[in-house]
Amino acid sequence: MMYDIAIIGSGAAGETAALYALRAKKSVLLLEKGSFGGQIAFSPRVENFPTRTVISGAEFADALTEQVLSHGVDVEIEEVVGIKNLGDHKEILTDTDSVFQAKSVIIATGARHRMLGLDREHELVGNGISFCAVCDGAFFADKHVGVVGGGNSALQEAVLLSEQCSKVTIVQNLDELTGEQALQDQLRSKDNVEIITGVTVSELLGDKELTGIKIKNAAGEQQELALDGLFIAIGLQPQNEPFADVMTLDDYGYAASGEDCTTKTPGVFVAGDCRKKQIRQLTTACADGSIAALAACRYLETL
Repeated sequence: MMYDIAIIGSGAAGETAALYALRAKKSVLLLEKGSFGGQIAFSPRVENFPTRTVISGAEFADALTEQVLSHGVDVEIEEVVGIKNLGDHKEILTDTDSVFQAKSVIIATGARHRMLGLDREHELVGNGISFCAVCDGAFFADKHVGVVGGGNSALQEAVLLSEQCSKVTIVQNLDELTGEQALQDQLRSKDNVEIITGVTVSELLGDKELTGIKIKNAAGEQQELALDGLFIAIGLQPQNEPFADVMTLDDYGYAASGEDCTTKTPGVFVAGDCRKKQIRQLTTACADGSIAALAACRYLETL
């Protein structure tokens, strides 16, 4: 079957794109290699999405998936490993040697948070471990939290958290912070911020909820820190490697696409956290999805 639009990735961007395309009466194939919903599915509470006072990320993801399915999207559980540009249509290749054909493609593969690689880390995501101060910082108001990382992203998280948490402890594996000096100076001027460098997180403490961490220095000496929450800010990993031949990637692997969500290949669009952008939030992912879908619809009119 030749689809009008194939969408790779079923996070908020991909599913919003599917919704817009389906409502425009296009035939849509949604390809997902794992679970539906994307990163938002791991957020315990969402309080900054319009019309909802509070909703869990899992509830949001389930509701969006149900909405898209109700409009008649076709779904395939496949890992896409490449796209062939054949001019007036594209071939989408998967790791099982399946081949799907579509007149246009929207890449919405997202970006995964880098993890520490510790035991029970995934189990504690949403149960004390978070990645986004804008999303989850309010849940730790007047509490003691840790931030792992020393780059700009980690320091920006720490600044936001210091405005609402009783204490913020920054843990950095290098002997110095690497973020902008202005951010460092801002944090060092705060009475409720502690900076510990030259240590790694060696263990997560707590059973069903995080209660603290163990940190280890270069000499192997360990120390326990009691924490109410831990924000991991050691970078993101975009999932764009299979698509480097159809869209330009920046030095960090993100799609070098602007707000119009187009790529260097006519008929190939990109949406969501896999795109180079300053703000990665649920609302901006949905916005990208709608923009990419409408752009794809306009492209189809030229064929």
